[in-house]
Amino acid sequence: MAKKITETETTKRPITVEDHKELNRRHEEKKLNAVNKALGFPNGDDFENDLTEILNSDCEEKGETVVIALIDFDRFLHINKDFGSDVGDKVLIDTGLYIKEKAPEDAKVYRIGGDEFGIIFKGLTEREDIFLFLNDLKNNFNVKTPDGAAQTLTIGMATAFIDATRYAELVRKADGALYRAKMQGGNKIVMAREEKMVPKTSHFTQDQLQRLAKLAKREGIGEAILLREALDMLLKKYDI
Repeated sequence: MAKKITETETTKRPITVEDHKELNRRHEEKKLNAVNKALGFPNGDDFENDLTEILNSDCEEKGETVVIALIDFDRFLHINKDFGSDVGDKVLIDTGLYIKEKAPEDAKVYRIGGDEFGIIFKGLTEREDIFLFLNDLKNNFNVKTPDGAAQTLTIGMATAFIDATRYAELVRKADGALYRAKMQGGNKIVMAREEKMVPKTSHFTQDQLQRLAKLAKREGIGEAILLREALDMLLKKYDI
């Protein structure tokens, strides 16, 4: 186990590489705690514990919608580099307060770590409405750097009991969506399964989509394949 290095000790002898690593680690930990203290948000461990408890509850039987969103600040490293870590901390705090202010009552906001925030939505709000809220959250983001430059957010979204039923898999799906959004240039919101985003103006009801998702999961077949099969049967019925 590495010996804990104090700043006083380093003045009594030459500073080694390990000293630098330890002091840098303590500095980063201090900065992390400063942002967490200012925001007062639950952290990444709380996010895991809360989501696991929700997934193990009877919320699916109650018909509740459970959605997670991972929100990442785009190109945050340049802020610390160009303006310093104090400005970076302020930007993170302002971002967290913005998300918290806009979040609906059935949502809980977390600071996952670094420049990433998380939201757990649990209630009767439809998934489509959550998607639209997150899109507005991204589009109306108004936090700026000292030079007045506008900043952007990227969001990955996943839905419990549709995209996954276990914590690790659900987070992996949301993180994968976040990664794809980043690869597209950021300032986007991407769902774990984009093909499932069907507008209310479509010919499918939410109940039909949920039943289709359950059937696809039970049979281990993609939803698109099932829909094509159903359409073929319909066309044959009417001899088309």
